[in-house]
Amino acid sequence: MQKIMNYIGGEWIEPQGTEFYAVVNPATGELLARTPLCGKGELEPAARAAAEALPAWRRTPAQERIQYLFKLKALLETNLTEIGRTITRECGKTLEEATGEMRRAIENVEAACGIPMLSKGEIAEDIAPGLDELLLRQPVGVCASIVPFNFPGMIPFWYLPYALACGNTYILKPSEKVPMTMQLVVQLVDQLGLPRGVINLVNGGKEAVDGILDHPTIRAVTFVGATATARYVYRRAAEAGKRVQAQGGAKNPVVILPDADMEMAVRITADAAFGCAGQRCLATSLAMPIGEAYDLFREMICDAAASRKVGYGLDEGVQMGPVIDAASQKRIEECIGAGASAGAGVPVDGRKAVIPGYEKGSFVRPTILDEVQPGSQIAGTEIFGPVLGLMKVNSLDEAIALVNRGRYGNQASLFTSSGAAARKFRYEVEAGNIGINIGVAAPLAAFPFSGWKDSFFGDLHGQGMDAVDFFTQKKIVVERWPKEWTRKF
Repeated sequence: MQKIMNYIGGEWIEPQGTEFYAVVNPATGELLARTPLCGKGELEPAARAAAEALPAWRRTPAQERIQYLFKLKALLETNLTEIGRTITRECGKTLEEATGEMRRAIENVEAACGIPMLSKGEIAEDIAPGLDELLLRQPVGVCASIVPFNFPGMIPFWYLPYALACGNTYILKPSEKVPMTMQLVVQLVDQLGLPRGVINLVNGGKEAVDGILDHPTIRAVTFVGATATARYVYRRAAEAGKRVQAQGGAKNPVVILPDADMEMAVRITADAAFGCAGQRCLATSLAMPIGEAYDLFREMICDAAASRKVGYGLDEGVQMGPVIDAASQKRIEECIGAGASAGAGVPVDGRKAVIPGYEKGSFVRPTILDEVQPGSQIAGTEIFGPVLGLMKVNSLDEAIALVNRGRYGNQASLFTSSGAAARKFRYEVEAGNIGINIGVAAPLAAFPFSGWKDSFFGDLHGQGMDAVDFFTQKKIVVERWPKEWTRKF
């Protein structure tokens, strides 16, 4: 069983807490580790170490700061398979999904290496005789990320490389459900030769989270998780005067027009709905085939769901792994039951799944809910599992109205061969990420990971220039160096 440690001030520190969270392989039921549930007292030295490292780190030229990122990129690539296997063991996704997650992490490291150009300021000469005005970008200070369980390797890298490259110092708080991935990543960070305190790792649960939100030294916080928690994090951090971005939940619809390439639409939708066992904020959870497309799509998506190979993500040929734990399995199965009780059909039922050789695993097979009714509870609930609801819709206008009526606005997708329909959809739909003939519209690192309505709380998102803006503060300087005073100022 792996021992979970904190990393503070460049040293691995054994936590002093007496409460622990059991980390279990969701496929095998094997106890992998016990996460120490550290409190505010153990956050304090991490905040202090980050604050002490900040003055020298912010004065380090950006060209020198990114040299550490170049080294980190190489280490992540060299250890890609090992990190992927760790993600699979503690999180449950397939090895292909886990290594794909880390490739997205590496993309963000690459993007952040452009900070010498991305963080340039601005200047306007002679705004009045002898006066110049400058805009400078300076680091925010000590920053922290509260990381979810579903992408333990990728999501920290929406933020961390940009923050470091901009001259900030950092504290990571992984999910207590999946601490092993960041243990391994920070072991690689430890090889970089960074100044002590630039990166710190503190394990824990809600008390550690509240400590981050309340600590006066921490100036910016990022969070990804459920909407209720995201709202809590945003409110509490904002009340403490911090910058905060909090990514919430989603109910991502896909609309299928009759003119779509149906084979492609089904294949991509199945991957979007059941990939990562549906445990991702861009997972497709509601399909709206329009008019005559409904019956054919229903038949084909049911076949795709029923034939998907479910098992342990390290076994060859497995297409979908377990959900994160038994509690999630129970909750997802209850959601399926609630949908059925509300009148939805269940032509493919993934409840009570037993995988030979992995009887202790937390498995839910791909599930289809048929004829989900608009306005029903299941139509608006984020199930966060491998469940796809089908809803009959008569027109594109009706589909767009239904999408916009929902409380979430993370992603919406359309399958069509019509450019006019695609333009109408992307123009009118109220969601931050739009896919056209795409199931998971995950932005590349150069673009922000957007989200609207109850899917996001804040102004600036992760990745790209949004991350640069979030982790820098703008300073305006007006300078006068004349031999004679001017009257205008």
